[in-house]
Amino acid sequence: MSKFSDHATTDRLSDSAHDSVDQIANSAGKAEERIRHEAADAKAYARDAGQKTKERTDEAMNTVSVFVQDNPLIALGLAFAAGTLLSTFKRRS
Repeated sequence: MSKFSDHATTDRLSDSAHDSVDQIANSAGKAEERIRHEAADAKAYARDAGQKTKERTDEAMNTVSVFVQDNPLIALGLAFAAGTLLSTFKRRS
């Protein structure tokens, strides 16, 4: 084999390797972009879920507050009953 033939083979292998690296880099770039997009979607979903949870908690607290203000004796009785039940269950376990 001549030096020219060896050089041509080396060039072809080098070009092939460069093409492979370029394809891998392109695929990795697309995968990174997809992961970033999915992470952003997950972050938005978590933020929305947190906001909805906060709104529901605020509504529940408001409902309880209004009930206690409108029915203080009933609220006191319910709190006493709940405390008694919890104390009983705690003693048994």
